[in-house]
Amino acid sequence: MTYTLEDLLHLMARLRDPQYGCPWDLKQNYASIVQHTIEEAYEVADTIERGDFEHLQGELGDLLFQVVYYSQLAQEEGRFEFDGVVDSITRKLIRRHPHVFPTGELYAPLDTPSLNEAQVKSRWEEIKAEERAEKSTPEQLSLLDDVPTALPALSRAAKLQKRAATVGFDWPAALPVLDKVREELDEVLQAMADNDADALEDEVGDLLFAAVNLARHLKQDPENALRRANRKFERRFRFIEQALRDSGRPIEHCNLDELDALWGEAKRQEKNLPSCG
Repeated sequence: MTYTLEDLLHLMARLRDPQYGCPWDLKQNYASIVQHTIEEAYEVADTIERGDFEHLQGELGDLLFQVVYYSQLAQEEGRFEFDGVVDSITRKLIRRHPHVFPTGELYAPLDTPSLNEAQVKSRWEEIKAEERAEKSTPEQLSLLDDVPTALPALSRAAKLQKRAATVGFDWPAALPVLDKVREELDEVLQAMADNDADALEDEVGDLLFAAVNLARHLKQDPENALRRANRKFERRFRFIEQALRDSGRPIEHCNLDELDALWGEAKRQEKNLPSCG
């Protein structure tokens, strides 16, 4: 037997049944499960990055359950139901893909798309701008509307910069951005010299924002780049820990020079270089 989406919706309703449901689930609300949603989304991303496709199905199920959960809460409050979620996203995607659905009909006969990739991206942004305009008055309208504040800071910085770039507020190439990174680094050094904690936070933020801009101009996703750097750091640090375990030495008893030497060995092994020792 294979369960279906209808079964999952039924399960969710049972969990929230006021008399027979799960005590933990009955206490939850929109805000209390947001962190779970974020964690499930990251677990999907992590599974894909590690190439662990054996477990991707399960992780996607966990993420889908978050959507079902919010929909159940909304249904209980008379706001909307799961079918409304499906309907709204389907309508949005039809509207944003006029090159695939020129008549606006989901089941219209297939035809070769009339736009190339660059034109598709341009039209996508135009349609999104039209949708933003429908949500705000002209006095309130901003290009930066609907850039979620809950996004990871690096991702949100890139999205803000990308949005501003659509009207020409952008560096023309990567090299001037690199100069800006150096400028921001100098300002960090000055804040350090002044021993000004508030200015230091401000300048470090500017430095990170400039680094995101550089990544964007180099066509690199800053969030993915940092996640990759995190994985690299973790892999090399674990190498240090294992090497010290193998030699029977507590890591706390090693000085920085010794740890740095093992770090260098980890790098050499990753690059298949001969050991200096």
